[in-house]
Amino acid sequence: MTALPSIDLTRLGLLAWALEAARRDWAVIPLRRMDKRPAGHAERLCPGTGRCVDGHKTPEQRATTDADLLIAAWAHQPYNVGIATGPSGLLVVDLDTLKPQDPKGTPDGATSLQALCERAGQVLPDTYRVRTARGGEHLYFTQPPGVRLHSTAGRLAKKIDTRGWGGYVVAAGSTTPDGAYTVLDGRDPAPLPAWLHDALKPAPRPRYAMPDSMKNASGYAAAALRSEVTNVATAADGTRNATLLRAARALGRLVASGDLDRGEVEQALSGAAAGNATQSQRYYDDVITRGLDWSIAHNPAGGRAA
Repeated sequence: MTALPSIDLTRLGLLAWALEAARRDWAVIPLRRMDKRPAGHAERLCPGTGRCVDGHKTPEQRATTDADLLIAAWAHQPYNVGIATGPSGLLVVDLDTLKPQDPKGTPDGATSLQALCERAGQVLPDTYRVRTARGGEHLYFTQPPGVRLHSTAGRLAKKIDTRGWGGYVVAAGSTTPDGAYTVLDGRDPAPLPAWLHDALKPAPRPRYAMPDSMKNASGYAAAALRSEVTNVATAADGTRNATLLRAARALGRLVASGDLDRGEVEQALSGAAAGNATQSQRYYDDVITRGLDWSIAHNPAGGRAA
């Protein structure tokens, strides 16, 4: 009898979950096999080549609903399935379970959410729900039109995180050493309740004010610095890190050629990022340092870049 070719049912099953997410118009990213971390290299290890030649592409930026791209990706190995919540228009409420090291009496996420609803006098609508590998829950909601809510940790209550712009969730069908992610309720996500939206809205951030010395400086290098600083200060949520890295790399060429002072560039970019921050200042300064270091190393001194 002729032997039948082997079929990787695990990979086909995970691909089916990825395609189902894409069918719902949720942007999909491959996660490492049996893991929750995105596949591919981390930003700190970015080679600046291939798809990242113009700056590191985050998992959120690589997320897609293109079925052909998903089929090509899952042809390599049985990736777990991730959903980039921001591009998918989702806000996912993550209800964590207790860990052995949690203090006695700490409520789990479900208990905290129930208490939060009772204090607000509200009842959550039925919505798409996933049980996590450790027994928690993901409650999927759609973000209001025109709204870009970011991920939060503990803002609503203990053991409750949210995943929006800048974040992702492990999708149903995925498996980790702790167990499988399974659908508890497969209906379409409900709109995010207004009272939860109000609780998650960020406080207004101060905008970056460009120093008069930079506004009035003349010349090619000064114009480039003003342009990149403006790009960083006005970058949309979810694009700021990549914009900052591109700006540092672009200005690094002018530092290498002697047209700009590195300290001036670092100070200007740091101030622009801080004025519209969603990450820590230390994080942004690290992005600036890596971008400048990479550009200076790849651009010999002594000549203005084209």
